[in-house]
Amino acid sequence: MKKQLTTLALGVTLLFSIGTGSAFADSKLDSAIDGALGTKYVSGGTTTSGFDCSGFTMYVFSKIGIKLPHQSGSQYKMGESVSKDELIAGDLVFFNTSGKGISHVGVYVGEGKFAHASTSKGVVISKLSEKYYVDRYVGAKRVMSSDKYEDATGEVTDHDDVE
Repeated sequence: MKKQLTTLALGVTLLFSIGTGSAFADSKLDSAIDGALGTKYVSGGTTTSGFDCSGFTMYVFSKIGIKLPHQSGSQYKMGESVSKDELIAGDLVFFNTSGKGISHVGVYVGEGKFAHASTSKGVVISKLSEKYYVDRYVGAKRVMSSDKYEDATGEVTDHDDVE
């Protein structure tokens, strides 16, 4: 019951925080992220029973037909680099939280926010502008082609093909 209430509260928060202004409201990507919100953090986790950060991004992207490896450093080697001011919903954002290189990944959802599996809070939406993430931000990658982006989000873009 507690997990259901937490998931419901997070879903309502998502609806009001990114749903109406999100670049992918009511899309496959939105559904995958929304379905995972509130899931607890589990090291090595790749399912809605529990996620680690790269397991969460693997799960989300698998729902739109993109296979990602299960390691944030490996995911960082994929796609094309994107500057922070050119982020679009669906881009992967990477952080150095360990002091030893890429150690955390999330999915940019628009409006300066990203979805990720936090070790302390489980799957949540956070602001890139939070000091913790500003201090640890490494970069972003676009792993979806224009066609895949349109299929996953319903939005038409003019960015280069990646996949």
